[in-house]
Amino acid sequence: MTPQPLDPQAHATQATLNAIQKTIIENDVIEAIRTVYDPEIPVNIYDLGLIYNIEVSDDRSVKVLMTLTSPACPVAEILPGEVEAAVRATPGITGANVELTWDPPFSIDMIPEHIRLDLGLL
Repeated sequence: MTPQPLDPQAHATQATLNAIQKTIIENDVIEAIRTVYDPEIPVNIYDLGLIYNIEVSDDRSVKVLMTLTSPACPVAEILPGEVEAAVRATPGITGANVELTWDPPFSIDMIPEHIRLDLGLL
């Protein structure tokens, strides 16, 4: 019986990722999330401060903890799904889970100063 060649992608999903690899994946995920915009504010949701945490697992799955500008946000049922789809579409990602939280509540102070300046909030 002839041995089968190793699939580098299959091997990569089984190996433990080092800190550099996780950082690269996290940066790729951030860029994917930056394609998702709050429809009421002309800023992507990452730069708006709505993403609280991104966790990359050794199996290359990603967990995202996020919030919205308000619990009454009209896109509350849509935006987390858009984030999940963007993360899943990131090359090399094996899965995505997006969790919505209201703790801590979003405030304008979470928006980076340069974005607040662009939005006229300073």
